[in-house]
Amino acid sequence: MTDKSDIDKLQILLAHWIDHNHSHEAEMDKWRKIAEEGGKEEAAAQIQKAIAAMKETDSALTKALESLGGHPTEHHHHH
Repeated sequence: MTDKSDIDKLQILLAHWIDHNHSHEAEMDKWRKIAEEGGKEEAAAQIQKAIAAMKETDSALTKALESLGGHPTEHHHHH
């Protein structure tokens, strides 16, 4: 049986993963723009696909967190 502390830890992890993904998405978008400006349209397009996939992941993680009664904005731990 899973205890409440494990669920609390899971909420913290989910929020952390969402935050972490957002920082990666911003960094990838910066480099997508650099690729695009450098005439590397295929690389830019593939990076954009990766960003879109991460946003889908964020959505699933957010739904998981909300189903546990948490909210992504409640997470304040940074490393």
